[in-house]
Amino acid sequence: MTHRRLMLPVTAALMILAAACSSDPPPAPPVEPTGPTPEEIAEQQRVADSIARAQAEREAAAREAAAREAAERERQRQIAAARETLAEMVFFDYDEAEITAQAQGVLQRKVDILRGSPAVRIQIAGHADERGSNEYNIALGNRRAQAVRDFLTGFGIAAGRMSIVSYGEDRPLVNQSNEEAWARNRRAEFTITAGANQINPGS
Repeated sequence: MTHRRLMLPVTAALMILAAACSSDPPPAPPVEPTGPTPEEIAEQQRVADSIARAQAEREAAAREAAAREAAERERQRQIAAARETLAEMVFFDYDEAEITAQAQGVLQRKVDILRGSPAVRIQIAGHADERGSNEYNIALGNRRAQAVRDFLTGFGIAAGRMSIVSYGEDRPLVNQSNEEAWARNRRAEFTITAGANQINPGS
C-alpha cells in the first residue's frame, strides 16, 4: 500500500513533464528590418542622381559663362587694336605727297578693317613741317590727305566714307625746328568720325 502511494506522485510528475516536453515552443518575436527597404534605396538613388545632374548643369553653365566672358574680352581687345590701327599716322618725305612703302603697310591694315566695318567713317588730316609759306603748306597738307584717300579708294573703300582736311604747318606734332621734328610733322592723321562702336574686329 505504501508503495502505491509513492508511485502516484512520481507518475503525476512524469505526466506533467511529458506534457511539457510535447508542447510546441512559443513563437519567436518578429525580426525588425536592419537596413533600408528597396523602395528607400531607389528613392535615395533618385535624389543622388538629381543632385548630380543639378551640379553638372551648374558647372556647365559656369563654363559657358566663363567662355562668353573670355570671348567678349578678346573681342573688345581686338576692337581696341582696330581703333589704334585706324588712328595710326603715316609720314611723308620732305616736300612730297607720295605714299611711302612704310605708309603703304600702315594703310593696308586700315583697308582690312574698313572693308569689314562699312559703318565706319574717317577724316584724313594732312600736315606739313614749318618750312615754306603757310599757303604752300596748306596745299601740301591737302595733297597728302588726298593721296591717302586715293590709296584707300584704290582698294575699294568708298571715297564718301573719307573726308579730308589740311592744317598745313599749324598743328605740329613736335614743336621743334630740327630734322627729327620736321620728319614727325610731315604726316597724315586719322580720326573716326562715325561708326566707332560698329568696328568689326574679325574682318
